[in-house]
Amino acid sequence: MIKRYSREKISSIWELEQKFSYYLKVELAVCKAYNKLGKIPDNALKHIEKTASFDVNRIDEIEKQVRHDVIAFLTNVNENVGEEFSPYIHMGLTSSDVIDTAFALQIKDASEIINEDLNILLNSILNLAKKHKNTVCLGRSHGIGAEVITFGFKLLNWYDMLERAKERFNYALNDILVGQISGPVGTYSNVDVDVEKLTCELLGLKPAKISTQVIARDRHSAYISALAHIGAAIENFAIEIRHLQRWEVCEVEEGFKQGQKGSSAMPHKKNPIASENLSGLARVVRSNSIAALEDIALWHERDISHSSVERVIFPDSTILIDYMLNRFNNVVNNLVVKEKNMIKNVQKYGGIIYSQACMLKLTKKGLTREQAYEIVQKEALGAFSQGDEGNFKENMRAHLSEDEILECFDEKKYLKNIDVIYSRFGL
Repeated sequence: MIKRYSREKISSIWELEQKFSYYLKVELAVCKAYNKLGKIPDNALKHIEKTASFDVNRIDEIEKQVRHDVIAFLTNVNENVGEEFSPYIHMGLTSSDVIDTAFALQIKDASEIINEDLNILLNSILNLAKKHKNTVCLGRSHGIGAEVITFGFKLLNWYDMLERAKERFNYALNDILVGQISGPVGTYSNVDVDVEKLTCELLGLKPAKISTQVIARDRHSAYISALAHIGAAIENFAIEIRHLQRWEVCEVEEGFKQGQKGSSAMPHKKNPIASENLSGLARVVRSNSIAALEDIALWHERDISHSSVERVIFPDSTILIDYMLNRFNNVVNNLVVKEKNMIKNVQKYGGIIYSQACMLKLTKKGLTREQAYEIVQKEALGAFSQGDEGNFKENMRAHLSEDEILECFDEKKYLKNIDVIYSRFGL
């Protein structure tokens, strides 16, 4: 089953009420920092922590008048804190101090879910790779049969790519988990530098080394790009499944539940719908990475052209990647592997894929490479031209002895280093 609770949880991070909760968390951390520096009395901090709250409906009501969401939020919080202690709220700050620092907290929480999803999927792929370490199948180049591999070998390639995508993601995540409490245009004109340091410590963030009135958006672009890489990896795997499920290949199938229907018109259909869905969603996340790149260029020390874009691409991209990781994990865990058809495809046209071994054997018998290539190509293409009746192995009996034929057409020879490759993954 797809983990629906995860998607619901990640989407809640981006809901309006939750966004203001992150704002309040930042404001309270700033107050605590001021308190540690002796700028806010203990009794004031205690009162603020007890009374500071907000109501989304009230914020909306205020915003209709002031046309500024942070001011509306602060006005509502101050209504609850009261006139005596409200001057301590947002002291020396600018709106982006709260917005960008809170944004980092939202990204942090969403990323914890995505990292959990990645670990689950990586484990599922690895388990399937272990199971099919020695399941012989056809390796293809340009979509055409090339040489023997194992299905587990194919899966380890998936694992390796996704592991790199995870490393890329966490590098970008580490770079984006910064906060700023630096005031208008980032010069600390009305806020102590130590307030930023203490606030970020309380929130589990790093202070930005330097900021303008906003945190530079190259960090955010790299993060969305890392999500796009995860999506592209999933798409790569999904396309492979789609190709392998075609009737002409018929080596794997997505799980098909009892009572499931594949087509309104054709009762025989079983379609790779999950993989097709994932291929499509990867395009959305990838396109969002372009929008994130466009957000890097801002006017002078601050404008808000990036804000409207980020309100769309960050919720959409994180929610989609969470969904994609969960859905593909479901595909992997329910994948039907058709081992007999894999062997059948390996042996197609009389083992035509063993052509290189035959060519090399002929060179050992004294032929030049060009001569050997010409002979083997003629016999291979001759078998191919006869369709299912073609038999490359039989054709080569005119050039090689029976022992040589057995050696050239031995699949184990091609898989002699599978253990070495698996050992690189600790298997």
